[in-house]
Amino acid sequence: MENLPSILTPDLGLLFWMLLAFLVVLFIVAKFGFPVIIGMVENRKQYIDESLKKAHEASERLANIQKEGETMLQEARQKQAQILKEAADTRDAIVAQAKEKAREEGNRLIAEAKSEIESQKQAAISEIRAQMAELSVKVAEKILRKELDSDAKQMETIDRLLDEVAVEDKR
Repeated sequence: MENLPSILTPDLGLLFWMLLAFLVVLFIVAKFGFPVIIGMVENRKQYIDESLKKAHEASERLANIQKEGETMLQEARQKQAQILKEAADTRDAIVAQAKEKAREEGNRLIAEAKSEIESQKQAAISEIRAQMAELSVKVAEKILRKELDSDAKQMETIDRLLDEVAVEDKR
């Protein structure tokens, strides 16, 4: 066993110095290295936590923006529906008003036409009566001329008419 290097079979003194060196390095690392590493890990953890918090806030803001956008879109749709309803109501009112005016104008034209027809009818009746009277007078004149062509017939007709007038006056 004596041929083996001393590293594989260390002496007690070597073990002591190796242990002492390890403890010194462990103390230095524990005193100065670990706090720096732990601080860096804590800083990194805080950065990640803040990033997650900001991401969560951004997600909430995005959700709020989406809700506001949906609300605005809904309001716009409601306003659009209201405007369309008002336009339809206005259109219906205009159409009804135009129909009423057309009905009134039609009634007025019909009344004027009836009045014109009545006046033309009265004028035609008057003209027919005048023509009939003129025709009757002409016929009567011709009949009387034929009947009264002699003096005896004229005297007889005058006496008969006087008798008729006298009878009517007595009544």
